Amino acid sequence: MMQMSKEYATALFMLASEENCQKEVSEALGCMVKTFEENSEYVDLLSSPAIPLSERLAAVDGAFSSLHEYAVSFLKLLCEKRYVGFFADAAKEYENLLSASSNILTAKVTSAVSLTQEEENAVKEKLHAKFGNPVILETAVDSEILGGMIIEIDGKVIDASLRQRLGDLKDVISR
Repeated sequence: MMQMSKEYATALFMLASEENCQKEVSEALGCMVKTFEENSEYVDLLSSPAIPLSERLAAVDGAFSSLHEYAVSFLKLLCEKRYVGFFADAAKEYENLLSASSNILTAKVTSAVSLTQEEENAVKEKLHAKFGNPVILETAVDSEILGGMIIEIDGKVIDASLRQRLGDLKDVISR
């Protein structure tokens, strides 16, 4: 279903691009995603076949009428097609398209402990210098890497974790 999310997001992005409102649609989608994260039962309500479609669409209008019309229509389309459960994936794909069109890279940074704001800024600056484009960080914590960090950006993986270094050392000793 990831392909379906990508296709729907691409169609929405193309429409928003024609009208030069990509940023506004992005903000509306972000607001919707946040609402769904905070109220997971809302997704269940919108995807429930027990509730008539007209009532589900009215609920979307009632909750999101202040947001950009393309984003609202997009959510309503997903309701009609019974794809509401994939809304977050489609919104993420839209963000990826927006970033790509703006030459902004997204880096997934996994560290053993949470990074401070200063550390995040330093990583952004170094990645910007290395890749030549602005960078948005998605951070995650994984204590199993022991220390350091793993960065996934632009199809590349930079593994500067202590776990990797210890593994390399073990290989050298084993020879």
